[in-house]
Amino acid sequence: MSDESTKPRGAETESSRAGVQPPCPHSLWPAVPPPVDVPLYSTGEHACAYLPGRAARTRAFLASHMPQELYHDFLDAGFRRSGLVIYQPICPGCRACVAIRVPTGRFQPSRSQRRCLRRNADLRVSVGRPQATDEKYDLYRRYLAGRFPGGPMTDGREEYERFLYESPVETIECCYRDAGGRLLAVGICDVCSRSLSSVYFYFDPDEKRRGLGTYGALYEI
Repeated sequence: MSDESTKPRGAETESSRAGVQPPCPHSLWPAVPPPVDVPLYSTGEHACAYLPGRAARTRAFLASHMPQELYHDFLDAGFRRSGLVIYQPICPGCRACVAIRVPTGRFQPSRSQRRCLRRNADLRVSVGRPQATDEKYDLYRRYLAGRFPGGPMTDGREEYERFLYESPVETIECCYRDAGGRLLAVGICDVCSRSLSSVYFYFDPDEKRRGLGTYGALYEI
């Protein structure tokens, strides 16, 4: 983990905020503290990228490197990752973001999930080190335009690479292609000491019939 911490623009430390403002009620302040003492910075409230009319807020720190076991401990404490930023949602009055843990040894796909697997049996999946390409970035832009039209998620190439292709931990990339070699989906996963953590999954918005989001989750399991 990096010993260097940077303060996001517009952020304020929890200690400085507490001295000048009354406590702000949050419905989901983390019950479990960070596994180690790190300087956490809180962002200001901003529009939620997923739910209309909702405000989002996170507390975070920057890490250039982190051991697998420690990263797993942060995941257990409710943290997630975006690029080199390790963050925890602390949105006021909202509990919509829920981390789902799947015990893979006991997992049994449902009937609808088995149908999804059959629909995508023609896909070929390659797993390797993450690598940003024009082909993937074009798919990512079309995914954002199809899933979040007019929304705030409109990353340029530099932001895209920082978000998905900078990582403080061991990371793998799954590329899903049809029989003709066309790229339909990309999944980014972190390799932890006791788990695989799905970071992000984006896919061709024109292939809704396939249920690629469900298929990607099933493949990762």
